[in-house]
Amino acid sequence: MFTAALRDNAELRPLEPHHAEEFLAHIDRARTHIAPWVGAGFVVADLDAARTVLQRYADEGAADRRRLYGIWLDGVLAGGTMFVTIDTGLGRCEIGCWLEPAAEGRGLVTPVVRMMIDWAFRERGLNRAEWRTRADNVRSIKVAKRLGMTLDGTPQPSSTDTDGQGHEKQIWSVHATKWPGATPGTGHDVDTKAELDQLTRAFLGAFTNTGATRPNLGAIREVFIPQGRIISNVGDKLLIYDLDAFITPRERMLTDGTLTEFSEWEVAERTEIFGSIAHRFSRYRKSGFLNGAWFEGSGRKTTQFVRTPTGWKMSSMAWDDE
Repeated sequence: MFTAALRDNAELRPLEPHHAEEFLAHIDRARTHIAPWVGAGFVVADLDAARTVLQRYADEGAADRRRLYGIWLDGVLAGGTMFVTIDTGLGRCEIGCWLEPAAEGRGLVTPVVRMMIDWAFRERGLNRAEWRTRADNVRSIKVAKRLGMTLDGTPQPSSTDTDGQGHEKQIWSVHATKWPGATPGTGHDVDTKAELDQLTRAFLGAFTNTGATRPNLGAIREVFIPQGRIISNVGDKLLIYDLDAFITPRERMLTDGTLTEFSEWEVAERTEIFGSIAHRFSRYRKSGFLNGAWFEGSGRKTTQFVRTPTGWKMSSMAWDDE
């Protein structure tokens, strides 16, 4: 589905069979902590079992029935989230998550689940997202409430929990008609997302001067509103540019030989749309020759968009290089 930067030191990406060793090490750290809340088969005991679990999710993902993602914190697998089920026929999905103790309390789960619900409603056209939890799982219930879910029902106690006890279960859910910005069945937000994707590509592509390509910094004026602001917050320097002040020195560097074979591209993003405003948080990479020396870099951007009578435009952007 997606790879997404959650914050400076956290990232969401698919959890796949080649992560088996990382997954087992993570489960070893989290085993006792998560055992009461997840299925017994998920709490793997050895590397073969880890490969089996991840391969099963990979196969189910290929069949569009389930999907599994890991949350890496400071480069270490610290938890994850999943589509427990995806049922396109019934138009619904179930979402679940888990974290090891070191990753709790850092505000990771709620934004991840919000992204998943966005994707399910806006891109897949599903109508209902469910969140199932034990009635004594206070953290899980708080996530459901933060997401605006409602309590639907309480099934009978289960005898399949890992502690061998029966526990009251709760089903929380949210419908697409109640989800901010989602318009199921119309494709409106899907179209908007495509437009914002194109604006982002046009902005990043404006700097490219690889091969015989000439940079097209004028495209920045086309994708921004005239009053737009671009902000560099790299290191200790906060620099705020209007469009002309931003474009002029970069156009000079990209055409006078200072910066050659340069390109910049997005590697992950999270986009949120609400009515006539939108926001995108991006991770990017860049490379080229600066004064004849090859360099590579990466960083993060936050971009705000507004809908105008002539279509969506960028209104402001800020970035910080790693």
